[in-house]
Amino acid sequence: MRSRSLLLHVCCAPCVCFVAEILKDNFDLSAFFYNPNIAPPKEHDKRLEELKKFSKETEIDLIIGRYDPLQWTLSVKHFRFAGERSERCRICYKFRLEETFKRAAQLRIGIVATTLSVSPHKDAYMINTAGEELADQYGIEFFKADFKKNDGCKRSVEISRQYGFYRQNYCGCIYSKMERNKNSLWMKKTEHLRKK
Repeated sequence: MRSRSLLLHVCCAPCVCFVAEILKDNFDLSAFFYNPNIAPPKEHDKRLEELKKFSKETEIDLIIGRYDPLQWTLSVKHFRFAGERSERCRICYKFRLEETFKRAAQLRIGIVATTLSVSPHKDAYMINTAGEELADQYGIEFFKADFKKNDGCKRSVEISRQYGFYRQNYCGCIYSKMERNKNSLWMKKTEHLRKK
């Protein structure tokens, strides 16, 4: 029996489909799309459109946060060359989760979770630590999880194929996109700075 409301921070349709499958029977679930890290804006909008389709098909309430890439960029600026699973990502997780906690407080929702840990490229410990810190700060429970475990990532791929979702090939931020090209000038500079 569902009785508790949960606000689920979502990054894209392929990630939310599996996580929603796990949570929807136990919680009154609302999805919150807040991802100012996603670049370019066209990519942000493409992921949002896929989520709107998913929300309509599953009747999961979708709340859309403001797209403000400037504030996100300023928050990670000093760690832009640090790479995936670095301090840059920790700041990014906390930035997006904090907005989720703020929205949960406004809506009087008692639990926050995120789909981020379903990705094999994301550090669940880092995500959960950020969530727990914010839970203490806001007095709202954080649903700690590593959704990639027990073939969670594999299941998310299967479900997203059934829906025909667009699956992106990078995390979302411009830095992760540039890091996909290992021979780029960006990566050469990144590698040089990491050796210092």
